[in-house]
Amino acid sequence: MPITALHHVQLAMPPGREDDARAFYVGVLGFEEVPKPANLARRGGLWLRSGSADVHLGTEEGFRPARKAHPALLVDDLRALADRCRELGCLFPADEPLAGYERVYVADPFGNRIELLQAL
Repeated sequence: MPITALHHVQLAMPPGREDDARAFYVGVLGFEEVPKPANLARRGGLWLRSGSADVHLGTEEGFRPARKAHPALLVDDLRALADRCRELGCLFPADEPLAGYERVYVADPFGNRIELLQAL
């Protein structure tokens, strides 16, 4: 049976840092927070959506950031978003080009790597 779509990507975060997550994912990247189901809300974390991209942040004791594994998010205005990330000091150094895309890597407040891409 073929996979038909990606439902969401889950990233980990330290417990109790939801406000930091909101500041970055909602305030900088432009996600909208989606209410978690009541039975999952007690675990902490956030669910986020922008366009067709859903990102779930789950809390993890002994958290370690994902520095290699990462979501790749398509954006409309990479330069403006990269400028905002640069101002906040969360832009990673440039990486190898990817044919057909302009791209940058950023770090969320917890050190997780996120790729931002815009089609050329």
